Amino acid sequence: MLEVIEQESVFDAPVGRGRKRREDVEMDITPMIDITFLLLIFFIVCSTPDQNTTFELAEARHGKGVSERESVFITISAESADPAPVYLSDGLSGDPLPDDPDEQKELIREAVEKGRLELKENVLIKADRNVAHRDVARVVKAVSLVEGAKIHLAVLESD
Repeated sequence: MLEVIEQESVFDAPVGRGRKRREDVEMDITPMIDITFLLLIFFIVCSTPDQNTTFELAEARHGKGVSERESVFITISAESADPAPVYLSDGLSGDPLPDDPDEQKELIREAVEKGRLELKENVLIKADRNVAHRDVARVVKAVSLVEGAKIHLAVLESD
Protein backbone atom coordinates (compact mmCIF):
# COMPACT_ATOMS: atom_id res chain seq x y z
CA MET A 1 0.00 0.00 0.00
CA LEU A 2 1.18 3.30 -0.97
CA GLU A 3 0.31 6.29 1.10
CA VAL A 4 0.36 9.71 -0.40
CA ILE A 5 0.94 12.60 1.93
CA GLU A 6 -0.08 15.96 0.72
CA GLN A 7 1.84 18.98 1.83
CA GLU A 8 0.44 22.42 1.92
CA SER A 9 2.15 24.83 -0.29
CA VAL A 10 2.73 28.42 0.58
CA PHE A 11 0.35 29.42 -2.14
CA ASP A 12 -2.53 27.43 -0.62
CA ALA A 13 -2.61 29.49 2.58
CA PRO A 14 -5.16 32.25 2.87
CA VAL A 15 -3.90 35.65 1.89
CA GLY A 16 -4.64 37.64 5.06
CA ARG A 17 -3.76 35.03 7.66
CA GLY A 18 -0.18 34.00 6.95
CA ARG A 19 2.89 35.76 8.25
CA LYS A 20 5.13 37.38 5.81
CA ARG A 21 8.55 35.92 5.82
CA ARG A 22 11.21 38.48 6.52
CA GLU A 23 14.44 38.02 4.80
CA ASP A 24 17.41 38.24 7.12
CA VAL A 25 19.38 41.17 5.92
CA GLU A 26 23.02 41.01 6.93
CA MET A 27 25.61 43.53 5.99
CA ASP A 28 28.97 42.07 5.03
CA ILE A 29 31.60 44.24 6.76
CA THR A 30 34.60 42.25 5.55
CA PRO A 31 35.55 44.80 2.84
CA MET A 32 35.24 47.62 5.36
CA ILE A 33 37.61 45.81 7.75
CA ASP A 34 40.04 45.15 4.90
CA ILE A 35 40.12 48.83 3.98
CA THR A 36 40.63 49.81 7.64
CA PHE A 37 43.64 47.50 7.97
CA LEU A 38 45.08 48.69 4.66
CA LEU A 39 44.81 52.32 5.80
CA LEU A 40 46.36 51.45 9.16
CA ILE A 41 49.29 49.70 7.51
CA PHE A 42 49.70 52.58 5.06
CA PHE A 43 49.90 55.19 7.84
CA ILE A 44 52.29 53.11 9.94
CA VAL A 45 54.65 52.51 7.02
CA CYS A 46 54.51 56.05 5.64
CA SER A 47 54.78 57.95 8.89
CA THR A 48 58.14 59.16 10.09
CA PRO A 49 58.51 59.66 13.83
CA ASP A 50 59.90 62.96 15.01
CA GLN A 51 63.45 62.22 16.15
CA ASN A 52 63.79 65.45 18.13
CA THR A 53 60.73 64.98 20.29
CA THR A 54 61.57 65.43 23.94
CA PHE A 55 59.74 63.94 26.85
CA GLU A 56 60.07 64.19 30.59
CA LEU A 57 61.26 61.11 32.43
CA ALA A 58 60.05 60.41 35.93
CA GLU A 59 62.46 61.37 38.65
CA ALA A 60 64.23 58.53 40.42
CA ARG A 61 63.04 57.96 43.95
CA HIS A 62 65.73 55.49 44.88
CA GLY A 63 69.21 55.19 43.55
CA LYS A 64 72.34 53.26 44.29
CA GLY A 65 75.65 55.07 44.24
CA VAL A 66 78.49 53.91 42.03
CA SER A 67 82.06 53.98 43.27
CA GLU A 68 84.24 56.48 41.38
CA ARG A 69 87.29 54.25 41.80
CA GLU A 70 85.56 51.34 40.09
CA SER A 71 84.05 53.34 37.22
CA VAL A 72 84.91 54.54 33.75
CA PHE A 73 83.24 57.88 33.06
CA ILE A 74 81.74 58.95 29.75
CA THR A 75 80.07 62.36 29.51
CA ILE A 76 77.66 63.40 26.76
CA SER A 77 77.16 67.13 26.38
CA ALA A 78 74.38 69.16 24.80
CA GLU A 79 76.79 71.79 23.42
CA SER A 80 75.90 71.07 19.81
CA ALA A 81 72.82 69.47 18.36
CA ASP A 82 73.87 66.65 16.08
CA PRO A 83 75.72 64.55 17.11
CA ALA A 84 76.19 65.42 20.76
CA PRO A 85 79.87 65.67 21.82
CA VAL A 86 81.14 62.72 23.86
CA TYR A 87 83.99 63.01 26.38
CA LEU A 88 85.93 60.13 27.96
CA SER A 89 86.08 61.88 31.32
CA ASP A 90 83.99 62.98 34.26
CA GLY A 91 82.80 66.30 32.92
CA LEU A 92 83.72 68.30 29.84
CA SER A 93 87.48 68.26 30.35
CA GLY A 94 89.73 67.46 27.42
CA ASP A 95 88.80 67.17 23.79
CA PRO A 96 85.56 65.52 22.68
CA LEU A 97 85.69 62.33 20.66
CA PRO A 98 85.52 62.65 16.86
CA ASP A 99 82.05 62.94 15.30
CA ASP A 100 82.54 59.84 13.12
CA PRO A 101 80.28 57.18 14.70
CA ASP A 102 82.55 54.23 13.87
CA GLU A 103 85.67 55.94 15.20
CA GLN A 104 83.77 57.09 18.27
CA LYS A 105 82.50 53.56 18.92
CA GLU A 106 86.01 52.14 18.68
CA LEU A 107 87.48 54.75 21.07
CA ILE A 108 84.71 54.14 23.61
CA ARG A 109 85.23 50.37 23.39
CA GLU A 110 88.99 50.79 23.91
CA ALA A 111 88.47 53.06 26.94
CA VAL A 112 86.06 50.60 28.55
CA GLU A 113 88.39 47.65 27.87
CA LYS A 114 91.28 49.61 29.42
CA GLY A 115 89.09 50.29 32.46
CA ARG A 116 88.23 46.58 32.72
CA LEU A 117 91.98 45.79 32.84
CA GLU A 118 92.24 48.27 35.74
CA LEU A 119 89.38 46.36 37.47
CA LYS A 120 86.82 49.07 36.74
CA GLU A 121 83.70 47.08 35.96
CA ASN A 122 81.23 50.00 36.05
CA VAL A 123 80.70 52.45 33.21
CA LEU A 124 78.94 55.64 34.24
CA ILE A 125 77.41 57.50 31.30
CA LYS A 126 76.57 61.06 32.31
CA ALA A 127 74.35 62.92 29.86
CA ASP A 128 72.97 66.42 29.89
CA ARG A 129 69.20 66.40 30.26
CA ASN A 130 68.83 68.04 26.80
CA VAL A 131 70.77 65.33 24.95
CA ALA A 132 68.71 63.31 22.48
CA HIS A 133 68.05 59.68 23.35
CA ARG A 134 69.68 58.48 20.13
CA ASP A 135 73.03 59.94 21.27
CA VAL A 136 72.83 58.16 24.61
CA ALA A 137 71.76 54.94 22.88
CA ARG A 138 74.74 55.19 20.52
CA VAL A 139 77.16 55.41 23.48
CA VAL A 140 75.40 52.60 25.37
CA LYS A 141 75.65 50.40 22.27
CA ALA A 142 79.40 51.09 22.02
CA VAL A 143 79.92 50.29 25.73
CA SER A 144 77.91 47.08 25.44
CA LEU A 145 80.49 45.71 23.00
CA VAL A 146 82.71 45.03 26.02
CA GLU A 147 81.61 41.90 27.82
CA GLY A 148 81.06 42.24 31.56
CA ALA A 149 80.75 46.04 31.66
CA LYS A 150 77.99 47.26 33.97
CA ILE A 151 76.31 50.32 32.49
CA HIS A 152 74.94 53.08 34.75
CA LEU A 153 73.20 56.22 33.52
CA ALA A 154 73.16 59.65 35.13
CA VAL A 155 71.41 62.86 34.08
CA LEU A 156 73.20 66.19 34.41
CA GLU A 157 70.92 69.06 35.26
CA SER A 158 71.27 72.09 32.97
CA ASP A 159 72.56 75.28 34.56
